[in-house]
Amino acid sequence: MIRRATPDDVDAMVGLVYELAEYEKLRHECTLTSDQLRTALFGPQPALYAHVVEVEGEIVGIAIWFLNYSTWDGVHGIYLEDLYVTPQRRGAGYGRALLAELARECTRKGYSRLAWSVLDWNAPSIAFYESLGAIAQDEWTTFRLSGGALANLAARED
Repeated sequence: MIRRATPDDVDAMVGLVYELAEYEKLRHECTLTSDQLRTALFGPQPALYAHVVEVEGEIVGIAIWFLNYSTWDGVHGIYLEDLYVTPQRRGAGYGRALLAELARECTRKGYSRLAWSVLDWNAPSIAFYESLGAIAQDEWTTFRLSGGALANLAARED
């Protein structure tokens, strides 16, 4: 069953985020806590949204997303931060169902796009996304400021 996440799902969702970080070989960078995710999803000003896959009372998949905005289209879109289905449940169509639900969210709300990133080495996921008609945005390079570089830029006075 695909449904919107509830506060009761948060601990399971955090566990799946850590599984995803492990899969992406970036576990050492993941510091998410249940309190952080609960506040982001259900606090006074939520700016994060999520859907879960529940099978026999267990959360086995997640789609965690937020709104972005296209100045060219003049409307919002969805940016999918995390899509993950436990390895034991892959191949049952849950990932496709989560993406389809987000596509429906876009069409219901008049959003112009659904976007996400995938690691270059993740060939199975890339093939899956391409099978849905998704197009790689290879002409774009993602940049990130974090840690010391972020703090240094924030501290500049010029």
